[in-house]
Amino acid sequence: MMWQRMRERWREGERERLFWVLIIVLWSCNDNRLAYISSEPTPYKLEEPANFVKMQIPADNPLTKEGIALGERLFFDPILSADSSLSCASCHIPSLAFTDGKARSVGVGGKTVRRSAPSLINVGYHYKGLFWDGRVQSLEMQALMPVVDHSEMDNSWEVAEERLRRHSDYPILFRRAFGIRRTSDIDRYLAAKALAQFERTLVNHNSKFDRVQRGDAKFTADEKRGWQIFFDDSQELPTSECGHCHIDPLFTTLGFFNNGIEQVNTLGDFRDKGLGAVTGHISDNGKFRTPTLRNIMLTAPYMHDGRFATLDEVFDHYISGGHFADNVNPNVRKLRLREQDKKDLIAFLQTLTDSTFVNYSVPGSSGADLSLQ
Repeated sequence: MMWQRMRERWREGERERLFWVLIIVLWSCNDNRLAYISSEPTPYKLEEPANFVKMQIPADNPLTKEGIALGERLFFDPILSADSSLSCASCHIPSLAFTDGKARSVGVGGKTVRRSAPSLINVGYHYKGLFWDGRVQSLEMQALMPVVDHSEMDNSWEVAEERLRRHSDYPILFRRAFGIRRTSDIDRYLAAKALAQFERTLVNHNSKFDRVQRGDAKFTADEKRGWQIFFDDSQELPTSECGHCHIDPLFTTLGFFNNGIEQVNTLGDFRDKGLGAVTGHISDNGKFRTPTLRNIMLTAPYMHDGRFATLDEVFDHYISGGHFADNVNPNVRKLRLREQDKKDLIAFLQTLTDSTFVNYSVPGSSGADLSLQ
């Protein structure tokens, strides 16, 4: 009996040893396969509008066709979330100007995110801080955070990295984009670089407003009147103060302001302190990044918490003068806008719609080769 038990244990141990040998062999084969895949990424020339400030692209993460293709694949793949149910595109839907149409986004397991998903349109130009509160300074840093946020993807990067390494396609795509030599070289930082490359290609500049600026189209009478009110361009029309915080061509200053949507007794009473939670300065409490108004007709509901369902509600807020606080933006004051003024403003804002991404085709729409041959 003793010898029989010893033989059984030896067989069990042998099976375990064979299992690990097989894993090592397969891993080695996968790494050997990478050696035959091209590792010379193709530079990608970003087409930027002449009236935009040139995009600041990090020297250590230049745009390449292969990097963009990898980032695009990752953006639409739920592989990064804890239960593989949620991708970046779940909260940043192309047809909604890369928002999700919700007041507050919903993460893994139905958990509610504390803020609305901001648009990613022209996000490559946001050099003053990302997220509503500006807590990170680059797209590479931003891409790391939703994966580990418990109310968003609720995963760990260790798990996500292992999934990518074991995947049938991703080692080859990472090899093409970044020249990795081993599957173990795949990590969160390369994934974040790829996502950042893809997001920098989301340039939006072909709305009717842009065509008017180029002389290829003309405003209607209502649109022109709305344009004049928006930019306070006529002494005969009422003042809107819109153009101070929503400057063209991006239609944002990228700055952080308290626009008076929250009623508080003191600056310490904001439930969501926004920028103040990042800087630690009480004077920054209640300040949030000014969103772009490009594609504003596609991105309802509005504000960082989605509290306004329609543009009419937004206008009514500003007409009322908002709620006072010591740090409220001085341009937030009572306005004398009539119903026709609001209609004309909306007519103008409709000219900021660019449907470039509405019929977005994924993956591979970046033009990069996703084949694995």
